[in-house]
Amino acid sequence: MSGHGTPIPMTSHPCGPLTGTAEVPGDKSISHRSLILGAMAVGETRITGLLEGEDVLDTAKAMRAFGAEVTDHGGGEWSVHGVGVGGFAEPDQVIDCGNSGTGVRLIMGAMATSAISATFTGDASLNKRPMARVTDPLALFGAQSVGRTGGRLPMTIVGAADPVPVKYEVPVPSAQVKSAVLLAGLNAPGKTVVIEAEATRDHSERMLAGFGAEITVEDTDEGRVITLTGRPELKPQIIVVPRDPSSAAFPVCAALITPGSDVLVPGIGLNPTRAGLFTTLREMGADLTYENEREEGGEPVADLRARYSPDMKGISVPPERAASMIDEYPVLSVVAANATGTTMMGGVKELRVKESDRIDAMARGLRVNGVTVDEGDDWWSVDGLGIGNVPGGGTCESFLDHRIAMSFMVMGMGAKNPVGVDDGGPIATSFPIFEPLMAGLGARLQRNNR
Repeated sequence: MSGHGTPIPMTSHPCGPLTGTAEVPGDKSISHRSLILGAMAVGETRITGLLEGEDVLDTAKAMRAFGAEVTDHGGGEWSVHGVGVGGFAEPDQVIDCGNSGTGVRLIMGAMATSAISATFTGDASLNKRPMARVTDPLALFGAQSVGRTGGRLPMTIVGAADPVPVKYEVPVPSAQVKSAVLLAGLNAPGKTVVIEAEATRDHSERMLAGFGAEITVEDTDEGRVITLTGRPELKPQIIVVPRDPSSAAFPVCAALITPGSDVLVPGIGLNPTRAGLFTTLREMGADLTYENEREEGGEPVADLRARYSPDMKGISVPPERAASMIDEYPVLSVVAANATGTTMMGGVKELRVKESDRIDAMARGLRVNGVTVDEGDDWWSVDGLGIGNVPGGGTCESFLDHRIAMSFMVMGMGAKNPVGVDDGGPIATSFPIFEPLMAGLGARLQRNNR
């Protein structure tokens, strides 16, 4: 069962060229942070281009529950009247974050240094995911947490009445953990310091600076050191959300493996901590170009043009690139199946604790569609069959994971036979217009009525 309703089995059929413009939704990471920081500012923050997928809408509901006034003006235009740092009210109801690990972990951080309590839950997938990676550092501020065995949701966080600043070295590369600690540090006195050995997506740092927080980032011998001075008065902002590179990955990769395709994906955020997939695809020989490069809202942006690329080769993806493309490995593995030679992906153990165990989920689905996969705890490899040689014909489990479902829908477009998934319902959490957008380019996606 999908955490968001009755399962929706789907099939993707081999199709002709994908052509046209793919206007993908706003960036999910930036959308979450816009709502949360808007709620912690004093005054009205205006947001344009907000992703209106279920994950972000759940965060909007949560900010209302904590006392902020969040208004949908239509067409991706939203406003948030914030309550200021430390101004959150105690919610009357349980906070349901649906499928969103980003949402729940960032919200936990934002409330953990206020003298309030909140109980969090999610769908079946989210309630299996580990929360100790966030609650452990939040405990250093003085917050307490009580959840299910293994640090899982449902979980109650009791915020610190007298928070203290924290110096925290992130044990595994995780933008969610880093961001939760920084958001908690906003309402702690003094300076909160986060050290990460590997740089992860830096939207929180950029946006905190934009809202007026005193924050510095320094590369040192011990890693990337981020220092935040607590208890600022955050100033409301006008935010234009760039389009999501993680969503752009699907029409881009589909175009690369579908004969005759030429797809333009405009306005994509190319923050260097997020653009690893596109670098990797180019190294494999993809015909992928950046057009109209520019900066919007402090973030680098460009239009991506992806054309059918029949001569792609398997490569070894550098492990240090993992943090900048962690959500894109599932769809990269589909491209790898259509390349010639083996693609090796290392340093990816974080994939084991996403919405699903994404290494296991993709390996299973690739194998039932005729592709050879090898895997270990922190790596996996895909033996490419060459363009047009993926047999297809299998039905894959999505494991309540939107990216797994979309990746196999992309696979079916360039395979010899249709590819199915048992439940495409979770796609709505991050990419609610995926089906009509891909159909508009020429994809043949089918919902299978039960």
